[in-house]
Amino acid sequence: MKAIVLNERGPDGVRLVERPEPECPAGFAKIRMLAASVNRVDLYMRDSGAGITHELPLVMGVDGVGEVIEAETGSGLAAGDRVILYPYEFCGKCRHCLAGDQPLCTSAKILGEHRHGTFAECVALPARSCVKLKPETDPVQAAVLGVAYLTAWRMVFGKSPAGPGSVVLVQGGGGGVSYASMQLARMAGARVIVTTSGTDKLDHFRALGIEAIDYRTEDVPKAVMRLTGGEGADLVVDNVGEKTWGSSLRSMARGGHLVTCGATTGAHPSADIQRLFVRQLSLHGSTMGSMEEFRKLIAAFENGAFTPLIDNILPLEQVPDAFARLDNPARMGKIAIRIG
Repeated sequence: MKAIVLNERGPDGVRLVERPEPECPAGFAKIRMLAASVNRVDLYMRDSGAGITHELPLVMGVDGVGEVIEAETGSGLAAGDRVILYPYEFCGKCRHCLAGDQPLCTSAKILGEHRHGTFAECVALPARSCVKLKPETDPVQAAVLGVAYLTAWRMVFGKSPAGPGSVVLVQGGGGGVSYASMQLARMAGARVIVTTSGTDKLDHFRALGIEAIDYRTEDVPKAVMRLTGGEGADLVVDNVGEKTWGSSLRSMARGGHLVTCGATTGAHPSADIQRLFVRQLSLHGSTMGSMEEFRKLIAAFENGAFTPLIDNILPLEQVPDAFARLDNPARMGKIAIRIG
């Protein structure tokens, strides 16, 4: 089978190669991949991978959609079923799994990080990590849900759920997780404000009826306060890190919540502790979501509650080009990879 493999660090270490198809041990399902998407973690794995236990060469790719080739009787899956892959291989036995919080599994293996991933023509994954889709579901649109949209779901509906009457500020609205957070917060009935830059992106959001702040020309906290009558945002979604952290904290309403899932501009911002306790602010870390959150996300998608924004669709052999597009400031939304 063809697969995109990371052989060594750096762009030149990512290659399209021929590999044997994976075996399908007991409890697993063998999947013919149809589509996947690229994510920030793919760039992290390519360029660093520090702190993630893995060995090279490694098949890249975290999320995706495919069709079942084979699965055990009693698994709930049958050959021909279209499935979306939950990005974790989880144990199902630790206290976190038993509590239904699979992202905290003590022995979790994330696809494309701790084990071989989805940028391949065939994948083997525990059957419990496969969720059936309707036969008519667009595999390319569904393929972008597993990381960006699942992460956004937990951020928007997790420890401080957005809803009617709440104000949600999304930093860097054009990115995959940020755009998904905007869509889901709006779906929940919240008032959404995004930060972005460039005329095209500003016009895009404003055409949707979303209030947009140009972070290059405006003072973001002042703009948020002006738009909210001095109240601020009840929930701030920030996966940018050091560059936006200060403005995120200053944009929060008293008793507000900041949720983060990334640090693309740096991981060590000022905590601004006095502001935290005086205004009784909360900071939440978030990574992907549980199986139950995944099922709710898929149901909302298949029921037409939102449509993922896809910036570009590229074939498997052009994954390196997809990585370059991921870093392009003009990108808006997700980049999908068509495999089947």
